[in-house]
Amino acid sequence: MPIQETLIERSTSVSFGITLASIAIFTIYYVVTSALAWRRLREFPGPFSASFSYFWLIGLLKSARVSELTISAAKRYGKTVRVGPNDLVTSDPEVVLRLSAARSRYTRSDWYRAVRMDGYDDNMMSLLDTTQHDKLKAKVMPGYTGKDHTGLEAELDFMINTLIDKIRTKYAATPAQEGGGERRPLLDLATLIQYFALDSITKVAFGEELGFLRTESDVFGYVKMATEFLPALTITSTVPWLNAITTSRWVLWLLAPREGDKTGIGRVLPIAKRIVTTRFAAGPTAKNDDILGSFIRHGLTPTECRTEAIFQLIAGSDTTATSIRSTMLHIITSPHIYRCLQTEIDYAIRAGKVSSPISNAEALALPYLQAVVFEGLRMCPPFTGFPFKCVPPGGDTIDGKFVPAGTRVAPGFPALTRNRDVFGEDADDFRPERFLEAGDEKAAEMRKVVDLVFGSGRWGCVGKNMAFLELNKVYVELLRYFDFQIHDPARPWLSYSHNLYIQSDMWVRVKLRKGVI
Repeated sequence: MPIQETLIERSTSVSFGITLASIAIFTIYYVVTSALAWRRLREFPGPFSASFSYFWLIGLLKSARVSELTISAAKRYGKTVRVGPNDLVTSDPEVVLRLSAARSRYTRSDWYRAVRMDGYDDNMMSLLDTTQHDKLKAKVMPGYTGKDHTGLEAELDFMINTLIDKIRTKYAATPAQEGGGERRPLLDLATLIQYFALDSITKVAFGEELGFLRTESDVFGYVKMATEFLPALTITSTVPWLNAITTSRWVLWLLAPREGDKTGIGRVLPIAKRIVTTRFAAGPTAKNDDILGSFIRHGLTPTECRTEAIFQLIAGSDTTATSIRSTMLHIITSPHIYRCLQTEIDYAIRAGKVSSPISNAEALALPYLQAVVFEGLRMCPPFTGFPFKCVPPGGDTIDGKFVPAGTRVAPGFPALTRNRDVFGEDADDFRPERFLEAGDEKAAEMRKVVDLVFGSGRWGCVGKNMAFLELNKVYVELLRYFDFQIHDPARPWLSYSHNLYIQSDMWVRVKLRKGVI
């Protein structure tokens, strides 16, 4: 018995010693690595905890206020902020342009790997290899620009007419109905615009809308999926060690989206597969004037077509919907701007300068409309995440400070478009007149910076022209036919920002304008 007790005591003592030694080793390791991490980018300002850990960045990403906090960080720390041990976020236009210039030596970080829609197959957004990206972009560009898709504008006109008809027949009260006490239902403009954007992208991409707008329903749970999926993706894509875990082979084997899933991307996979399979089965002689038809004609494989189709649905619809919703909210809640824009539209209609729906060429000739389009994008850039690029070998210099090779640098888009050096001291105000009052050179500079929300150079968004085409049309058509009033000014909507925005409950009263039949 004494021998057993002695052995137990010695075993306990050894275990305790091992535990203490492990704690000591871990503490030393953490202190040393934290000191090295702090030293790496010590000249750049930012939250103290961000210099040696990702606690601050995770807190920002979890907040659902990524846009607001990015702007606050830039105001507090300056144009280039240290947000992690190896991570900088910048609102300096010159640096943002440098990241994506045609001859830039910066490369994509592992952040992009997380936007593989099925976890395995790359789309143009997730490709890390610059050469492969450039080859794929050359194949898909003709479909997005309209060069290989001559019916692009007509298809968007069809969807805009569908939106107008839906509002007119269900939500817009006529003067007679208002006078007689009859009330039309309130319209959640945020949700209806999301349905419009979803059907618009599928119409131009596949030649068919999926029925979101017609049925006013989340036809295959996409909106619910995005709402549930986006907050987690925002964190796991941005924090390196979480990115490494969630994109690892074993985790993907367990958790990657699969056809038949009741939630998440898995619900979208069979729809994309059906559309692509049907199109390829029709053979190479099929004449389909849509983006998918262009992809096939330029040699994309079925897998490439499927992954691009899923990415289109997510990236193309959410960003456009955010731009329209946020700009409409600013217009409706700014009486002077509302009146000026509607007056310009009415005058152009009376002068015979606007068709129905308005053409893109006609919209480009309306200066106040163009100012509103750019100001809307400036105030609420639709993408608010941090798409990090890696500093090339040899390092770089930012704000006069050396940045070591391998450092991750990302644009902070919400802060970029509030940069007071570019947009003035009233950069936080929605004021389209800034683009009209400035001289030609200054106005061009401001538009160039706003354009950066679509990326630039080789990494620029291929859907940019299509997005502007949609924005140029939709505000004119909504305001030529209807008057909108926010139902609850104290709570105009619900808006949360992750990598993208989640917006809903933008309840409005709609009236058919006098003289409109």
